[in-house]
Amino acid sequence: MGTIISIINQKGGVGKTTTAVNLSAYLADKGKKTLLIDEDSQGNSTSGLSRSVTFDKSLYDVLLNDTSPEEAVVKTAIRKLHLLPASIDLAGAEIEIAPLAERESLLKRKIEPLREQYDYIIIDCPPSLGLMTLNALVASDSIIIPIQAEFYALEGLSQLVKTVQVVSRRMNPRLHILGILLTMFDGRTNLSLQVAEEVKKYFGSKVFRTVIPRTVKLSEAPSFGEPVLTYAPKSKGADAYKKLSRHVLKREEEKHRTGPRRASGGCPG
Repeated sequence: MGTIISIINQKGGVGKTTTAVNLSAYLADKGKKTLLIDEDSQGNSTSGLSRSVTFDKSLYDVLLNDTSPEEAVVKTAIRKLHLLPASIDLAGAEIEIAPLAERESLLKRKIEPLREQYDYIIIDCPPSLGLMTLNALVASDSIIIPIQAEFYALEGLSQLVKTVQVVSRRMNPRLHILGILLTMFDGRTNLSLQVAEEVKKYFGSKVFRTVIPRTVKLSEAPSFGEPVLTYAPKSKGADAYKKLSRHVLKREEEKHRTGPRRASGGCPG
């Protein structure tokens, strides 16, 4: 059965989509059959892998129009990487989902058949703690939380961690925090170093050793509809996401050996 990982932070601009796209690409590059699900109505993961492509079906159709996920999934230029694209229709999806029975598990029910077809399913969540994000948490085995190395990095994380813990207790006992990822990191500044220390203080070993640097190549790649793997494979950003994919695979292997821990970690105030 494939592993489902959500990339989640209710704050925007923290490198969430950049992480979803590039982690997916490197997992596929390592031979893992991977599906990236774009759950954000802005569709940045979709355009980040397919700049000039339009789609007949999207995640919206899977959730609300009885389209099978197999019909909506498309291939990308990366071997072994597929995409379940977003569309602007997702902007109103929460209102349409709200009256449904078992609304929080709609995504899980719809994509469950895909588990047998993929090694990894990565979900790029919207920047909110709304119903779409709740659906992702219920469907997932684990989450990765990207945190920008800035002054307000920990703002709002308490609510996110509490939400994950509630979902783990009440709706999805297998859900846990796979790791905390520092993004847009500049090791030359005291601020980045101080933020890193603060994050480690709260989350300890949950923090990935690899940090994602602030680089031009990572910013440029989406405008060409490519992950950094193909756009700038020798760049610092590419090296960082390559290392991150190794860490993710290692943590997943350890989890399967020892069993997952419930969502935990300090809650910054």
